[in-house]
Amino acid sequence: MSIVRHYTRKIIIAGLVVLVCGWILTPIVVSSLYAFAVPSQYYSWKVIIPFKYTLKHIMELLNLGAYKAILNSVIVACMTIAFSFALGLPAGYAIARFAFRGRDSYKLFIIGLRMFPIIVIAVPLVALYIRLGLNDTLLGVALAHTAMALPFVVLITSSIFAGVPRDYEEAGLVFGLSGVGVFTRITLPLALPGLAAAAIFTFIMSWNEVFIASVLTLVNRTLPAFILTSAMAAPDFIKFAASFIMILPAMIFVFIARKYLISMWGITLR
Repeated sequence: MSIVRHYTRKIIIAGLVVLVCGWILTPIVVSSLYAFAVPSQYYSWKVIIPFKYTLKHIMELLNLGAYKAILNSVIVACMTIAFSFALGLPAGYAIARFAFRGRDSYKLFIIGLRMFPIIVIAVPLVALYIRLGLNDTLLGVALAHTAMALPFVVLITSSIFAGVPRDYEEAGLVFGLSGVGVFTRITLPLALPGLAAAAIFTFIMSWNEVFIASVLTLVNRTLPAFILTSAMAAPDFIKFAASFIMILPAMIFVFIARKYLISMWGITLR
């Protein structure tokens, strides 16, 4: 009876894994296939998996202005990473290494910053940006994305630094390194895999964000905002091409950083 229960449990777990993988991979596969399928096969009910492909849809999307939007998204995402790490690394290190009154409350406060919907602050944010001259600028979008990503960066980096043994830092101090030298030559290299994964996480968060970019920009739109306002009015195969362009960078970065993601999980689970 126990053997039957054991194999039944394995079958159920395997079935759930297949179901979850299918739920995640099906939209990716469909978007990738129909982004290049010729329209005659796309609209044919007799064809389930298209076998004729073309780059015309991608080129049409780029001609609509997607090339500039992609460049804007990359610039905004890189600035978001720079700003988030410039502010988040010191805060994360302080939380991980120093015991001070209210540290746990400070962590809850950081998490609480994300409980307010973005739409609540949209109008005041636009009014503030107009006064500061940041409306319709990539810098303004990057600052807004930084405000979104910063709580996660602080919490993730604090967990990463907490996984670096204190003994290594103390040994560096004993051998004559300064506090800055210990951080740059010992702590930072050991935490680098996890920090790389956190950077990829921040990049994807900025790359996929659509609401703030749509509200704050009119001409200098990022790719999600461009797709929402322009590509959604195009034919269906152009929408699939836009979907493929949206998911491609995230897939590439996750593939490159998969070992860093595993390293980050290994550190944070200690």
